Amino acid sequence: MIGGGELPEETTLLCSRGTDSALELLSTCKITNLTVKAELGCCLLHRSGRLIIDSCLLQCETDPLDYLSCPIVSTTTGPKKLPSLSSNSRGDGVTVSRTRIEGGAKAVLTSGTLVLQSVRVIYGRTSVLFWFEVEHQS
Repeated sequence: MIGGGELPEETTLLCSRGTDSALELLSTCKITNLTVKAELGCCLLHRSGRLIIDSCLLQCETDPLDYLSCPIVSTTTGPKKLPSLSSNSRGDGVTVSRTRIEGGAKAVLTSGTLVLQSVRVIYGRTSVLFWFEVEHQS
């Protein structure tokens, strides 16, 4: 688990300019109550495994190159589920819940075999909260 404070603002990860991503995730991981800020590129680069993002703040700096920024990028091309996993286990994918996403041309970009599904958004006075899944298309 990465993060884990009471609020996302308590723990901040900064991605410097010229870096592809603040975090590159190659296996199952849970990120909770973490602020991730990226100037260019993405906050989270998901390569494989199950990624759970809960109660986080993902910020891409807004500037004239906004189209180059995307808070979450998934490039997973692996199998839907591993045969050794139990029937109720989930394969590669991303689950986002109660997360603020700011900046970037899109909230999530997929270039592998996963697609965006089950999107819910709540607009508040000061922020927008997202819930969504990035899964293999059924």
